[in-house]
Amino acid sequence: MSVSSNTSSASSVSGAPITNGSRSSCGRPSSNDSNTDSSELTHILNRRQVIMDSQEAGIEVPRTFKVVNVFTEFHEFTRKQIKDYQKTFNLYDTGCDGYLDLTELKYMMEKLGAPQTHLGLKQMISEVDEDHDGKISFREFLLIYRKAQAGELDKESGLNQLARLTEINVDEVGVSGAKSFFEAKIEQQLRTNKFHDEIRQEQEERRREDEERASRRLQFQQRAAIFQ
Repeated sequence: MSVSSNTSSASSVSGAPITNGSRSSCGRPSSNDSNTDSSELTHILNRRQVIMDSQEAGIEVPRTFKVVNVFTEFHEFTRKQIKDYQKTFNLYDTGCDGYLDLTELKYMMEKLGAPQTHLGLKQMISEVDEDHDGKISFREFLLIYRKAQAGELDKESGLNQLARLTEINVDEVGVSGAKSFFEAKIEQQLRTNKFHDEIRQEQEERRREDEERASRRLQFQQRAAIFQ
């Protein structure tokens, strides 16, 4: 599904790193699932302790809605899918800061064979930039695929191109191969839509026939009633 690389930079996901099990190109050691779970538990316990201490001191603690587990939030994806998305994200997170900024996104789209204008790149970021920091975190990166899966992205938008192009290994098949891949997918989708249209037409014809039979039956009954 994803664009792959032998080395990938570790990126933090809501405070818990998710990597592919090897030392990252950023020089940071990667973490396995048990370390991720431990980090999440520590975050929860620390947060609970802060709340208890603040309540004892009479200080109101504002509620936060920070998601500490993308595997739980993005339940529509498998763990493998999320890890593959992480590898793609890490590949283009050249600054190793856990974000894709405008420059990194520009490089990513050029590498995928779908370069964007400066305004186009800013629009791509704004569509998923929920915290309005002008960058795409890994969680926000996953929102791209959620929106794509739900059909919420414009077909010609940069985000939709990103989602489609990272479904296959562009490094292996090349840009022309990727285009052929998606042309085949579009043709398959058109065939599927045509099949569904034919079914709907058949259903509509049967409905009209049933209505006509019911109408003829009613007319016959009305004429018969005259002679009774």
